Amino acid sequence: MNSPAALRARSETEAARFPPLLARAEQLAGAVLLGDHGRRRSGIGDDFWQYRPAQPGDSRRLIDHRRSAKGDQQFVREREWQIAQSVMLWCDQGASMRFSSDDKLPTKADRARLLTLSMAILLSRAGERVGLTGTRLPPRRGNAQILQLAEYLTQDEDADYSPPEHRAMIPSASAIFISDFMGDITQVQLALTKAADRGVRGVLCQVLDPSEEAFPFRGRTIFESMGGTMRHETLKANDLRDRYLDRLAERKDHLRQLCALTGWHYGVHHTGTSAQTGLLWLYQSMAGGAAR
Repeated sequence: MNSPAALRARSETEAARFPPLLARAEQLAGAVLLGDHGRRRSGIGDDFWQYRPAQPGDSRRLIDHRRSAKGDQQFVREREWQIAQSVMLWCDQGASMRFSSDDKLPTKADRARLLTLSMAILLSRAGERVGLTGTRLPPRRGNAQILQLAEYLTQDEDADYSPPEHRAMIPSASAIFISDFMGDITQVQLALTKAADRGVRGVLCQVLDPSEEAFPFRGRTIFESMGGTMRHETLKANDLRDRYLDRLAERKDHLRQLCALTGWHYGVHHTGTSAQTGLLWLYQSMAGGAAR
């Protein structure tokens, strides 16, 4: 049994892992100001939408006297109808995501976590509820939720490939899935199909290391999974290049087709590019109709 001192030391070690992630996500999110977004429909909200002529039955408190004073007709000041959207996030925590081909590049996990948390911050600032797929962290608003997300995103899973979580999908919600999607494709198909059945639309972002796109390996090479469960040695790695690239292209095409069938957006982000390019793509894809 752990002593209180040992437990506290472990807790402090764990807690120290996610403030840097949170700080970077806050900085990245600050570069993309999402702002409140209305639905161009009158109703409850804070932002002005339009003036309209007063009608019988309108309360006198709705009359905008400054606008009405400009003429003989009375006008009502309407506001935009705004309602919080639930956005569910899934960020792959599997071992395959901990790969980086160069010390100067972030791991796929680091980039995926940064993008996930940055999107959560932007969505939360816009008044949306954000949370995790499944039952672990239901969508909520506020800084406390962002802190819980940051803490979760520092946790690794042991399995080489982590399947998308598809439990407890909220009907008509939005979703963001970020992974290398190198694992079992049937699990991705199951998750997107279940999401589509519940009216969930969203964005699927495949994060890849540059070497996974170029396959620069030559001669004797040992390929080993990040979790250590798979290992393959070859004397002529370059002979595998064409077959590998064909398989990668097939995987991308399969993911693209799945997204097209279920109404999601599909995109690829490389860790060799800036995180901001990935965040901008995610934001624009969410705002462009995949999740609305």
